[in-house]
Amino acid sequence: MDCARLKRCSLTYLPLKVLIASYLEPEHIDHIRKSVPQVEVIYRPDLIGAPLFQAHHTAVIERSAEQEAEWRALLSQADILFDFDHTHREDLPQLAHNLKWIQTTSAGIGQFVKSYGYDRQGWIFTTASGVHARPLAEFCLMAMLTFVKNFRLMEAQKRARHWQRFNNTELRGMTVGILGLGKIGRDLAAVCRFFGMRIIGTRRDVRRAVDDVDRLFAPSQLDKMLPQVDFLALCLPHTPETDGLLNAERIAMMKPGAYLINIARGALVDQAALTDALIDGRLGGAALDVTDPEPLPADDPLWDLPNVIISHHSASTADTENGKLTELFIRNLRRYLADEPMENLLNVELMY
Repeated sequence: MDCARLKRCSLTYLPLKVLIASYLEPEHIDHIRKSVPQVEVIYRPDLIGAPLFQAHHTAVIERSAEQEAEWRALLSQADILFDFDHTHREDLPQLAHNLKWIQTTSAGIGQFVKSYGYDRQGWIFTTASGVHARPLAEFCLMAMLTFVKNFRLMEAQKRARHWQRFNNTELRGMTVGILGLGKIGRDLAAVCRFFGMRIIGTRRDVRRAVDDVDRLFAPSQLDKMLPQVDFLALCLPHTPETDGLLNAERIAMMKPGAYLINIARGALVDQAALTDALIDGRLGGAALDVTDPEPLPADDPLWDLPNVIISHHSASTADTENGKLTELFIRNLRRYLADEPMENLLNVELMY
């Protein structure tokens, strides 16, 4: 019997140890335990740190020597991790001797996995793809409405206590270009369709239609697509192929007065060129959930631009997140135990 089959068969006799590595509310821990009683769920919130806000999954804690020894012992026993251990990024492979699978709380983990060499460990990674789709689509909608309904002027006139009627426009008939039609991009397309927008987007296989999308472009046709859009939404993973994708030349190709919405990663955009285009008015505005670097330095000019929305990499974080993550984890636990294909399996070569 080969090693992989032997490892799978061992699940029949040994309870898997699941270590929760980032905060979940007690009711979600109880739900996991009741839904998948075949596994042993280890949850020690005193050893992982308190969240700064609901659905905060990167809390860092300073442990005492005794606590650190206890945490390392738990890592050495774990078969499965719920989330990355952000207190042991560099040495996790040395500490987690039995680890087989990590269910993450983020969708865009490809660069992280590569940078710490996790892709060479033979581990399974499943992402949170889809969990954040609707909050991110709603953020994009909020940004589009903020710009077309002239919210900046409304706020300025309110502060000045000045009553002056003005003109704005509507989303119907405007064109949104969605770079990346994964779960987030498709959800955004559905939202934009409701508002009567024209929707175009990129995907590798343009022969396969996508619901709510009027026209598809291959990645190689991006330069042809850019001049058509009123709003450009970046929904792509960060890979070597997408790094610096929206450079100065491509920003210059965009329609005068167009708006950029980035809910992907800051590294996809030449931020200096974007800033220049926003200052001189070639672009109408930008809504940035992500920047390069993060956090955005206090002296960065983007902070002072009135046509820029900055959401501090928080657009995906909703109070519904942990419930969705828990349901996804339960489904994947059941699939893992049954030796069935798992949801959101990361391709470590493609990095998504």
